[in-house]
Amino acid sequence: MCKIIGITNRHLCEGDYYTQIEKVVRIMDGRLESIVVREKDLSPEEYMVLAKRVLEICHEHACKCILHSYPEVALELGCRNIHLPLHKIEEMHNKIEGKQILNEFNIVGVSTHSVEDALKAQNLGATYITAGHVFATDCKKGVPPRGLGFLENVCKSVSIPVYAI
Repeated sequence: MCKIIGITNRHLCEGDYYTQIEKVVRIMDGRLESIVVREKDLSPEEYMVLAKRVLEICHEHACKCILHSYPEVALELGCRNIHLPLHKIEEMHNKIEGKQILNEFNIVGVSTHSVEDALKAQNLGATYITAGHVFATDCKKGVPPRGLGFLENVCKSVSIPVYAI
């Protein structure tokens, strides 16, 4: 079964960001498993304002919301779903307080770019991973995609869900 996770990028939105998020959730009509709010260029304070509104939109439309990069903000907003870059989960895992924070989450996603990354993420407690980038994308202009063989190898190496990006 194909499950879809939406990943935000407000720099690609035309018009109001929140209206665009709501449109995507409504158009997908239950086919969107969750939205990862990946606006990591914001300060924690700016991210909190944005994440609070996206959480409301997701709640209104029964779509799971996964916050990104700011576990403390997620916990403050009552969100128990987080997505982290691999280096961040490694840093957190190496500190007692970081491990305690990670234990607060029901869903922990991790971005990976190799089979080794995928295995490391799984061993650090990821409940799912994103593997990328599989296809050519403007977000990674000039960087060759890793392709379907890469994706197949990652999927075979871990026992947690893998989302191609």
